Amino acid sequence: MSTLDDAYSQQVLGYYTAHHGWIHAWLNKRLGNASDAADLAHDVFVRLLARPRQFDSDSHARAYLHTMSRHVCVDFWRRREVEHAWFEVLASRPESYAPSEEHRAVILEALQQVHTMLAKLPPRVAEAFLLAQLDGLTYRKIAEQLGVSQRTVTKYLAQAMFQCLLLEVELDEALV
Repeated sequence: MSTLDDAYSQQVLGYYTAHHGWIHAWLNKRLGNASDAADLAHDVFVRLLARPRQFDSDSHARAYLHTMSRHVCVDFWRRREVEHAWFEVLASRPESYAPSEEHRAVILEALQQVHTMLAKLPPRVAEAFLLAQLDGLTYRKIAEQLGVSQRTVTKYLAQAMFQCLLLEVELDEALV
């Protein structure tokens, strides 16, 4: 470990010591679960370690950590939404079709990543993508439903597919 990495780790340790308590309390208040709050509070500092930042003051660090805490909380709720939807689908299937726990984990992770990707798209682009992929609508039908031209639908779907490709590259890199 280089001196710079060690110095930054010490700095993050200082932030952890100074701010972990209130972050945990804030998350616990929002989630109503001390265990989930503890996990997410640690995630805040793991993210800080993964993406080094310099702060002008302690209040700047506190504001940044508060923003990161809100983000991990939103990510947590989104993940729970996806998990809930997946478990509803599983409950509607015969037990003989139930995937293994390992397969479930892989599917949930993939669903979460697709959900995150769709959330980053402009709403109309995401809607066009879902109409094409889930409902199997043609470009013309999508254009009619959205009240746009087919050319616009083509642009929307190209934008969505580009994000899918970026997600695929990200997943491939994660496996290496």
